[in-house]
Amino acid sequence: MKYALLIYNSEARWDALSEAEQEVIMKGHYGLMERLQADGAFVDGHRLMDTPAATTIRQTSGQTGGRVEVIDGPFAETKEQLGGFYIIDCADLDAAIEYARMIPQGDTGSVEIRPVYPDGDE
Repeated sequence: MKYALLIYNSEARWDALSEAEQEVIMKGHYGLMERLQADGAFVDGHRLMDTPAATTIRQTSGQTGGRVEVIDGPFAETKEQLGGFYIIDCADLDAAIEYARMIPQGDTGSVEIRPVYPDGDE
């Protein structure tokens, strides 16, 4: 089963960390990627650019052919932003939770675990 591990954190709290503290967390991510690869669970993963680089598209009519609004920046006004993700392939939710627990982020955020639809089953 594939799972998306969505990493949410506060960009402001991340920016407040020292360079050394950020480096420790990033090294932890590299270590986790190596572990996922060794376990055969790694599918993909990336760090995302900060929210000022985001663009949001909102369909205002609720229909596919309706008016589309393009907004600079993220849509959600939240304290935590989506900062990166891993796509993993593992046995079950319990295994996904164990991998999610390994994601290094200090006390800057949370990880959402979401199952991915199997190919062709959308």
